[in-house]
Amino acid sequence: MAQTIPELYGSLVFNDKIMRSKLPKDMYKALKKTIENGTHLELDVANSVAVAMKEWAIDNGATHYTHWFQPMTNVTAEKHDSFISPTSDGQVIMDFSGKELVKGEPDASSFPSGGLRATFEARGYTAWDPTSPAFIKDGTLYIPTAFCSYSGEALDKKTPLLRSMDTLNKAAVNMLHVLGNMEVKHVSTTVGPEQEYFLVDKDLYKARKDLVFCGRTLIGAPAPKGQEMEDHYFGTLKPRVSAYMHDLDTELWKLGIPAKTKHNEVAPAQHELAPVFDTTNVAVDHNQLTMEIMKKVADKHGMVCLLNEKPFEGINGSGKHNNWSMITNTGVNLLDPGKTPAENIQFLVFLMAVIKAVDEYADLLRISVASAGNDHRLGANEAPPAVVSIFLGDELTEILSSIENDTYFTSHGAVQMDIGATVLPHFVKDNTDRNRTSPFAFTGNKFEFRMLGSAASVANPNIVLNTAVAEALNQFARELDGVSAEDMEHAVHELIKRAIKKHKRVVFNGNGYTDEWIEEAAARGLYNLKSTPDALPMWIADKNIKLFTEHKIFTKEELHSRYEIWLENYSKTINIESNTMVEMIQKDLMPSVLTYMEQIASTASMKKSVVPDISTESEAALLTKLTELQAKMMSGVETLKADTAKALAAEDVLENAKLYQSVVLADMETLRAAADEAETLIPDSLLPYPTYGKLLFSV
Repeated sequence: MAQTIPELYGSLVFNDKIMRSKLPKDMYKALKKTIENGTHLELDVANSVAVAMKEWAIDNGATHYTHWFQPMTNVTAEKHDSFISPTSDGQVIMDFSGKELVKGEPDASSFPSGGLRATFEARGYTAWDPTSPAFIKDGTLYIPTAFCSYSGEALDKKTPLLRSMDTLNKAAVNMLHVLGNMEVKHVSTTVGPEQEYFLVDKDLYKARKDLVFCGRTLIGAPAPKGQEMEDHYFGTLKPRVSAYMHDLDTELWKLGIPAKTKHNEVAPAQHELAPVFDTTNVAVDHNQLTMEIMKKVADKHGMVCLLNEKPFEGINGSGKHNNWSMITNTGVNLLDPGKTPAENIQFLVFLMAVIKAVDEYADLLRISVASAGNDHRLGANEAPPAVVSIFLGDELTEILSSIENDTYFTSHGAVQMDIGATVLPHFVKDNTDRNRTSPFAFTGNKFEFRMLGSAASVANPNIVLNTAVAEALNQFARELDGVSAEDMEHAVHELIKRAIKKHKRVVFNGNGYTDEWIEEAAARGLYNLKSTPDALPMWIADKNIKLFTEHKIFTKEELHSRYEIWLENYSKTINIESNTMVEMIQKDLMPSVLTYMEQIASTASMKKSVVPDISTESEAALLTKLTELQAKMMSGVETLKADTAKALAAEDVLENAKLYQSVVLADMETLRAAADEAETLIPDSLLPYPTYGKLLFSV
């Protein structure tokens, strides 16, 4: 008998229900205390949990366990150990201790460390994150962990994320207590990352070196049809895609990942999956799992899931929308305006803290989404611009304006939507429209940070957001400290009034795609960090080092290590793309061009041999054009090779990255123009790789 969805959901997760049934009552309570309050976990509790976890895992077919962590590579890492322990009589028992649960020791020497560790310093540690549930995948028990070096530096994304969550919790609880809300003991940040992706046929994918090595196409002429008919967005799911999505949901639900929404996106072959909100570190873990499982399920369906931010030129790339909010342990969403947001002091303080945080640390938010792939996407008419601004909508903007100007705010009240057809039901209209061009938009009871690239971990943006908002809340709390309950409303009004005057420059409700906005943003003094090499130096600016070190999110050394790692990753990415492009042009496209030129010349010669006076003007024109393009490609390849070698030889990491960005990418664009034009002239039968038309419309 098939499982129902409630039976299926979380069936491979060591969740609260399993813990309650497997653990002794006192051990369960001790573990819950650790999870909910962040208290230290004693070894006897860890031993009890380890035994229960092992028995449950073995009952569900697991033979191994692994400490699953997130190094600075954009993918996860795992080392598998079996549960077996040999006995003196030549047999084995299945064993797993609390020590093995809470601590692992993977070799740390080959992971990026940005100079924190020398190659010979190999020891690293993984530490169990009890707030993120363990799960079973492919016969192995996966234990979510943090990863640090022998000397204690964070070498992963989870450690600073957990630090930032704790920092925001303390700041938010303190702020609520200052406002007189004493019942709240804990504030969690929650995230719901929407995930965009492309699906292409596996055999076609394998025939494209650029997709295999780089995840995106480096050459390729546009298909006759792209997204201009706007018929793919929310369109009927094709059978092959629908079957994939069904299996994907099933696999995600087994792991307790709350996959909720699925649909076709704007570009052909592009789709989206959106989950329900979860606590931030769990949401980050779930998103990493989601990306991995997307690829595995696609493979079973004879397809490949592309997560690169810009797999195809000329159509929309893929992003990831980070829906962020703050929830109290009493179940209150601190970003929910309620029915009267103008009178909701608590909401206005937290709203203003986010506005202040985004204005003061917009450079960090831009850096948190910076990558070679995402640079191709940001600023195009498919994603927010590189300028970070906030969309609040009409009502909230009017409320803040009334506070700033000491004027009375008149609510427009609930408006009933009447579409004009009597058979259709009336419903209450939202108090503001959506703005799809805004990088950071308020969407009713949360903020949607829309600049993330589809392949990125959502850890970095949330580390920045949590820390920056915590800093703003701490500053507000200091301003309000000592204010009496009777004077609090007036004091908050004055605080928000001062903050709005200072930070309203970051609020923009208009069209973020226009050139006029980019000019206006510059006049407002907002950052426009167009590329990753433009943005990354701000990571180690004094104000940003001060923010992270004072809140103990990163040490100065950890900050500099990430700066080095990200610049190196950027340069390495473009270096691989350059080398791949050279190989595709030299080994694949150029021989096809020469073969076709020989066929044209042969055709012209045969025509002349049969009818001496016959015209071969068309063959001559085509041959001339292909010869011209061949020369451009040969010249372009040599230029690209020489400039790539120069960039590679640069010793300074920033200079290295800037050379790749300003010179190598420009060379690749020039070379691509000639290659794409040549592709349009060559028969498909002679092309060495599948065209855009085949890739985008074959699934």
